[in-house]
Amino acid sequence: MRPGGGRAVFESGNPATNAIELTKRRQTVSLTKQGAATGNLRVNLSWRMRTSDIGGYTRRGGLLRNPGSLFKPEIVQAQGPAVVKIDLDLACLYELKDGTKGVVQPLGNFLGDINSPPYVKLSGDDRFGGTSGETIYINLDHRDAFKRLLIFVYIYDGTPAFDRTHAVVTLYPSSGPRLEIGLDERAPQARSCAVLLIENVKGELVVRREVRYVYGFQAELDRLYGWGLQWGPGTKEKV
Repeated sequence: MRPGGGRAVFESGNPATNAIELTKRRQTVSLTKQGAATGNLRVNLSWRMRTSDIGGYTRRGGLLRNPGSLFKPEIVQAQGPAVVKIDLDLACLYELKDGTKGVVQPLGNFLGDINSPPYVKLSGDDRFGGTSGETIYINLDHRDAFKRLLIFVYIYDGTPAFDRTHAVVTLYPSSGPRLEIGLDERAPQARSCAVLLIENVKGELVVRREVRYVYGFQAELDRLYGWGLQWGPGTKEKV
C-alpha cells in the first residue's frame, strides 16, 4: 500500500517471473504511478493449438453402460492426440480525445500507425499459434491523445473454446514488471473476449482487467462498450 493508505501501487511483480497477474481480485494497475506511462507499451497475445481434452471413444464399457452405442457408428481413435485448430486475433478499439474512433486488427489489414494517430500499431497476423504470437505497440509518448483503448481477442476461425488455447495477453511497459491476463475461463461458444481497458483518467493511465466473453464479434463488443462504429463482414486472404 502507499504510505498513509489509499490505492495499492504494485511496485514489483512476482519474484519468480517478474510479472503481475491481473485477476478478479486484482483488476487495476496505474501505469502512471508505476512510472511506465512513456515509451512504447507492448501488448502481446500468445496462444497455441492444444491437444483435445476429449479422449477417444471405446466400447469397452459394453452396451449396458452405453446402450445408445448400438445405434452409433464406431469411432476410430486417431493415432496420436487430436489437435484443436484455431486462429486467434489480437485487436484494439481506440478512442482519442479529439473524438477519433477506430480499430486496429488483422481483419481488413487495419494495422494502425505508431508515430501518427492512432499511435497504435499491430505487428502482424499469427495464424498458427507461434511462439512470438501477435503484438500491438502503443506509443505512450502520445498518452495525452488517448481517451480509451480496448484490447480484445476474437476467434477468427476454429473451435470456439478459449479455455483450450493457453491464451495469455501480456503487457510489457517501458519500466516495471509486465502484466499478465490469462484467457482460461470456460465460455462455451464465445467468439470474442474484451481483455483489458486502458483509460486516461484525468491524466493518469489506468489498466483495468475486463475479460468479458461475448458470443459475437466486433459489433457486439462495440455495443457493449458504446463505441458507435459501423461494422460489416470481412475475411482474410488465404495463406
